[in-house]
Amino acid sequence: MARGRDPLSSLSEREALLIRIFDKLPGMVGYWDTEQRCRFANADYERWFGIKPEELIGKTLSELLGPIYQKNLPHILAALRGEEQLFDREIPDPQGGPPRYSQAHYIPDVLDGVVQGFVVLVSDISSRRKLELQLREAQERANTMAMHDALTGLPNRALLEDRLQEAIEMSKRHSSRCAVLFLDLDGFKNVNDVLGHGAGDKVLCEVARRLVDELREVDTVARLGGDEFLVLLPEVNGRDQAGVVAGHLLAMMQREPFVVENQSFVLSFSIGIAFCPDDGLAVHELLGHADSALYAAKRAGRNRFAFFTAEASGSGNP
Repeated sequence: MARGRDPLSSLSEREALLIRIFDKLPGMVGYWDTEQRCRFANADYERWFGIKPEELIGKTLSELLGPIYQKNLPHILAALRGEEQLFDREIPDPQGGPPRYSQAHYIPDVLDGVVQGFVVLVSDISSRRKLELQLREAQERANTMAMHDALTGLPNRALLEDRLQEAIEMSKRHSSRCAVLFLDLDGFKNVNDVLGHGAGDKVLCEVARRLVDELREVDTVARLGGDEFLVLLPEVNGRDQAGVVAGHLLAMMQREPFVVENQSFVLSFSIGIAFCPDDGLAVHELLGHADSALYAAKRAGRNRFAFFTAEASGSGNP
């Protein structure tokens, strides 16, 4: 019995089958020669670049990749040296949509020790990349929440202590000074009691804004909780400069009344000041000494600042 003719007996038929197979693959498959010209491209190139495979034949990688060619060039040259390449890249959408992300695999075609070109395999990793970006953003938000006050957005105690430790180390290296100002709102309890905690929160946010606007970018304003704020001045000449800053903060509170729930009122600060290295070289020591100076300011009548002294530290809180 005579056997039927093999439908793939001819080279052209086998080539046609391979092309159909490559066109079904979920990714780009191409071949580029040593002149970086396309010798084969499957149908997925049209989805990514908006160019039909038959139109790509003979075009260079520079013509195909356009603005991202230079970023790919080191990998292209390495592949033409016979070095396999695997890397991620961003590809602009030809329709003007958001960019897509791919993983490219360049496989050198070496014959008798001579590179003839290289095979390109490209898979779409946009979904993976999107998930990675979402996870990174979530982590950044978590880190921000862990180091910032939820109400005011200011650095919290944890971040303040990190920055204070850095300022202490800088003070040691450069024989310089830094100052810690411990601030407490005078009479803030009355705002909560009379107007409610919602109004109190608005006041705290406004206080935070005023403090940030009043101070330098290199300074840190933190909220420790309740109506307590802390200012870190990483570079000060001494008592006079810190006193000037504290005086400005007191005056700032008097310049403009707070208006909340149709009520207008003025608040003030009591401020305690401690210095590194004069009053300590440890974070908690400096915070404790600034706190002691704060209560000295309150005992002296509020709406004022006081420097830490050993005598004040032993007299107890009011």
